[in-house]
Amino acid sequence: MFRHTAAIALVIALAAIPARAPAAGETDAKPADPVKALVGRLDLERYKATIKALTQFGDRRQGTDRNRAAVDWIEAQLKRYGCSDISRVKYTYFPTEARRPSGPPIAQNPDAAAGGGRYRGKRTQTGVNVDSMLQPDPKLRALNAQPSEPGEREEVYCTKIGTTHPDEMYIVGAHMDGHGWGEAANDDGSGTALVMELARIMSAPDVKTERSIRFALWNNEETGLNGARAYVDQRASLQGKEEPPGSGRYPEPRWLGMIQHDMMLFDHGMPRADGTMSPEQRPEADVNIEFQSLAKAAEGAQKLAWAFYTANEAYATDYPAAVGPHMTNTDSTPFMDLVPAISLRENERGREIGAGWDPQWHQPSDVYATYNDADFRLGLNAAQTTLGAVGRLAGATLPR
Repeated sequence: MFRHTAAIALVIALAAIPARAPAAGETDAKPADPVKALVGRLDLERYKATIKALTQFGDRRQGTDRNRAAVDWIEAQLKRYGCSDISRVKYTYFPTEARRPSGPPIAQNPDAAAGGGRYRGKRTQTGVNVDSMLQPDPKLRALNAQPSEPGEREEVYCTKIGTTHPDEMYIVGAHMDGHGWGEAANDDGSGTALVMELARIMSAPDVKTERSIRFALWNNEETGLNGARAYVDQRASLQGKEEPPGSGRYPEPRWLGMIQHDMMLFDHGMPRADGTMSPEQRPEADVNIEFQSLAKAAEGAQKLAWAFYTANEAYATDYPAAVGPHMTNTDSTPFMDLVPAISLRENERGREIGAGWDPQWHQPSDVYATYNDADFRLGLNAAQTTLGAVGRLAGATLPR
């Protein structure tokens, strides 16, 4: 009893001691979060403007002049941002070559083969539109008229070089090609613009990162992830090698994680029984973060996905995140057995997009005018999520 009474008296006495006032030059404020400041530099109108600028090249189908012009434009923007180590990966693509799988094996039944979705009523079309006359805009129809030709392809990337660990890096990617006789505004102008905006912010002269970050804009995703596969084939063996020796330069830093962004805007829910869609975003709209549970690097990928989930809670302004284990059919797939790899999307790729949740997918309606500010803001929240997570993981700092 005595000890209990004495303890209470001590607590009361300590509580009565006034806090020491800060001395001159001191502050009792918590240290500022540099990542939060960086995320604050994202802007909805800038994000929209970058997507809109990409639509000047139509659907940016691989193997066309409009695709090559878009690659040149992306490179010019990266230079304007001040992003360093701007380079291109060159490879050849022939449609007759064997198509390598774009995801893990799936069960052979109609629902699973289409992504695992459970369909009801009339399904929304989820194939690729190949009929030019379904595009009602004659100018856009003419812009997309040139067919794809086989041959040499190029894709561009740039790098934020780390200050203390330049030999380690995170890869942040999206594919810049599209098809379907639209503008590929969502698939994947929304992801391309996201990566470009992150490159712009991280390339500012006052931003430092401990580890390197590479911003890659893949080509030939729509033909079987060929651009991302070419990058892996050409550069995986170069990881962590100093060139020239003793220079402190690493043309291909060791991969710590790969983060893909593919279709960021449209989450209006599943089709109604008659196949129609809600014109408004569903209240449950979220940022989907997927890893592949069958990948060799699944354990690390799951940890990376939850790190992004935590960053979403800390930095995203409007939309929560959801984590799922079925990443497939996007440019993170060629990386997933070599390094923790995840994908950010508007919906789950298999169960939802594969079941018709996005009627613009590979269709003439995938144009900038289709989307409203709520749709664009969903994409911006994905950008906030990635910038927050990668900023933390790469050790981003700003001058105090």
